[in-house]
Amino acid sequence: MKVSRKTAILFLLPNLLGFLVFTFGPVFFSLGASLTDWNLQEPGQTSFVGLANFAELLLDKKFWLYFVNTVYFLLGMPFAIAGSLFLAVLLNQKIKGMVAYRTLLYLPSFTSGVALMILWKALYNPTFGPINQFLLATSRVLHLPMDVPQWLLSTKNILGLEPEKLGMTGTQFGIGARDALILMGIWMSIGGSNMLLYLAALTNVPEDLTEAAQLDGASRWQCFRAVTWPSLAPTTFFIITMGLIGGLQGGFEQARVMTGGGPAGSTTTLAYHIYSKAFEEFRIGYASAVAWILFAIVFAVTLAHWKFGSREATDL
Repeated sequence: MKVSRKTAILFLLPNLLGFLVFTFGPVFFSLGASLTDWNLQEPGQTSFVGLANFAELLLDKKFWLYFVNTVYFLLGMPFAIAGSLFLAVLLNQKIKGMVAYRTLLYLPSFTSGVALMILWKALYNPTFGPINQFLLATSRVLHLPMDVPQWLLSTKNILGLEPEKLGMTGTQFGIGARDALILMGIWMSIGGSNMLLYLAALTNVPEDLTEAAQLDGASRWQCFRAVTWPSLAPTTFFIITMGLIGGLQGGFEQARVMTGGGPAGSTTTLAYHIYSKAFEEFRIGYASAVAWILFAIVFAVTLAHWKFGSREATDL
């Protein structure tokens, strides 16, 4: 049955109206706000300032510190993707009760993110948290001296980045708040949607190619590297793309619930910086400018990955 254009538009209209009202409108409203000095503490005194907000933030040291924090949190993405793939390979085995295993491993994904973060905050407590208690018990059993990490209270990190300052120093090497959030993020994402995507992709790997490779004497690892991994390239490309977008825009919930952006701003990302400027300092114009710079960064990174990453996925 042929559907007329008017009928199609009528069915699409609710979705289009929702997009215009709740997405398109606010996005371009924020663009207009970024060109003003709009401050919620001074109603009625808003004036047009042009690109002054953009110039201010690009010269602001804190903006670049928070940008470095945002990029730092992306260090956990390769481990999360590798963990999801490893778990998907295990769950792709044809053994009894596999459906139950898949369900149990995916169930935590339905848990509220805030609830999980509150739980992890308790786990990371340096005094009575289970993680440090386990490390101390292990050190006593092995008779090894150990200084347990201070986790969310420490500015130390595996790259030795200085707090409140662009640079690296040997005194900051260690495990601190940044790394604690990365470890939590890896744990929370391994059994989630990426695992399901890989699991679905594994069902489409040609079995005849795998069997042919095995008949030629290929080991499991060689079969995975030569047959399975190339077949997963499009899925991996999609997961990396979405991971980059989500990572650059993320970090707000963790900072808000677990650290308040501290210690010393070490867990403040650009997303949390936007919130702080808009709803703590009430500088809506400046916060809108930061949001548009973040949009430009996400767009540029996604475009670069799409141009070069898609080529690699096609070549595999």
